Amino acid sequence: MQLGRLIIYTKKLDEMAQFYCAHFNYERHDDPDDRIVELRPRGDGIPLLLHPAGKAQKMGQVLVKLVFDIPDVAAARAALIAKGIEVGPLLDGGGYDFANLKDPSGNSVSLSSRAYRET
Repeated sequence: MQLGRLIIYTKKLDEMAQFYCAHFNYERHDDPDDRIVELRPRGDGIPLLLHPAGKAQKMGQVLVKLVFDIPDVAAARAALIAKGIEVGPLLDGGGYDFANLKDPSGNSVSLSSRAYRET
């Protein structure tokens, strides 16, 4: 058994789809018979399913963080900032770098080189 996809509840379907497609190499797939917007990675990765949030659901939960593996966090961070995305400082994780940001629904996202560290 393995993790196959991740559902993100949001009240900003189009804004979220645009964010992940433009900045994290996803491609949007809509099915007219399904209210979920599927974002498929271009290459390796886990599909993201954007699910319309209910009225009572609070956006920007903090118990889960999406982590995108990237060998050069500083360059990725600079590219996002150049596109107007607010990204926190470059941090040292003890053998790898990371930087944090929020998606349009306030969910925690991290850029991390942990997967590329020498162990």
